[in-house]
Amino acid sequence: MASQFFSRLNMAVPPIGASLGAAWTSVKSALPDSCLNSQPDEQLHFAKFGRKPNDTELSTLQNNGEEGNFQRVDSIGDDESCGGGEFGSSRHKISEWQAGWNVTNAIQGMFVVSLPYAVMNGGYWAITAMIGVAYICCYTGKILVDCLYVTNEEGQLVRVRDTYVSIAEECFGRRVGAKIVNTAQLIELLMTCILYIVLCGDLMAGTFPDGDIDSRSWMMICGILLLPCSFLKNLHHVSTLSFWCTMAHVVINIMIMGYCLMQAGSWGWSQVSLRIDIFKFPITLGIIVFSYTSQIFLPALEGNMKDPSKFHCMLNWSHVAAAIFKSLFGYVGFLTWQGNTLDEITNNIPTQGFKGFVNFILVVKALLSYPLPYYAALDLLERAFFKGRPETTFPRMWSLDGELKVWGLALRVALVVVTVVMAISIPHFAILMGFIGSFTGTMLSFIWPCYFHLKLKGPTLDWGTVAYDCFVIFLGVLFGVIGICISFKALVEKFQIGLPF
Repeated sequence: MASQFFSRLNMAVPPIGASLGAAWTSVKSALPDSCLNSQPDEQLHFAKFGRKPNDTELSTLQNNGEEGNFQRVDSIGDDESCGGGEFGSSRHKISEWQAGWNVTNAIQGMFVVSLPYAVMNGGYWAITAMIGVAYICCYTGKILVDCLYVTNEEGQLVRVRDTYVSIAEECFGRRVGAKIVNTAQLIELLMTCILYIVLCGDLMAGTFPDGDIDSRSWMMICGILLLPCSFLKNLHHVSTLSFWCTMAHVVINIMIMGYCLMQAGSWGWSQVSLRIDIFKFPITLGIIVFSYTSQIFLPALEGNMKDPSKFHCMLNWSHVAAAIFKSLFGYVGFLTWQGNTLDEITNNIPTQGFKGFVNFILVVKALLSYPLPYYAALDLLERAFFKGRPETTFPRMWSLDGELKVWGLALRVALVVVTVVMAISIPHFAILMGFIGSFTGTMLSFIWPCYFHLKLKGPTLDWGTVAYDCFVIFLGVLFGVIGICISFKALVEKFQIGLPF
């Protein structure tokens, strides 16, 4: 009887191997092409200007760059800038994994600790926004990099622009475009650096609430530890730091999620709201947009990749992973502490020893996250002011042997000191993050990439892509205006109460 039963079961249920093979085939068909290419002569989809796989493509790029209809040709220029983007030189190439570490560092960085606070203010709408904003930012990242390229008469895909600024100069005019985008990028990057230092001070003060060292003093101590960032020379070194930052990120999130799951019996399922508080949700949305802003780094990362054809694949999976993790982390974190959720979720942990250990790792992670925006801000300043006469007002920071000049190193150290001083002066981590996200985040991640796409690629786009670009611009303007007004009002109210030291 038993043998008959199992024989019938085998007939009714497909073999496990065949089932797994069929499942993998289905998953494989849905994956980006560039993730799965193993043959050097297979065509790699690169410059997709539509939102769907079957939309219009300007080109396909070969791994070896010799076969196929199109080839990638870097823009003509000096050795420093050619193909490098906003920062980094083409002489220091990185893999798609290293590029992925940098993107992950940017969009799954320290600011995830404020996502449960965002869910407290936005409920299920905040969770929906974490997924929707990830999709939009992934899309705008791709079209921004697409704007770096044109197709020449020979059918080659030519990288005629290297930076976000060069795209803006083409669309806004050389004088106005460079100033507008440079200003927005510098604000975004420097505020990111400042927020990392503010977070370090808050976490250390929360770890030692009865200690003699206040949060301002902790910020100054962390600033001393960040001074070696002044010696960073290329993107490869930054990528290495981003890798260890990602490892710390994985460890700390496992610990926090594990603690939250242990408290599952007391979760407040009914506390997650379906309503929108018009005075709190814009701040929440600004926090979410800010946490996904990576467009500043993308031209540089793509230009420094050994195989740029894998850029889309890298961007897809980094944003998919971010959307899944952020929504789960924010939801579970809020369910655990509900209405008592603080700006930084780790300060909610009641056990002092465990909280101190978690906060210490987070501080290490924040210190490892700082070099990426700091290095990008440095390069923007160098390109704007220190390329040498007659191009810029001041001479080059670098000597002929590739070493920093003494005064150049002093300026780099001064930039670290400026971010520390600003961090000491600006309190209220979550509200500040919401304000910056609503201000520069919506412009850099929503409005400008879509506008540039329409301006430079309009004749090649189908009506669906044009409509989607216009929709994203509308969302960016709406989120930005409302978010700036509400966040600024909340900041003014906080300053009237006084500094939290």
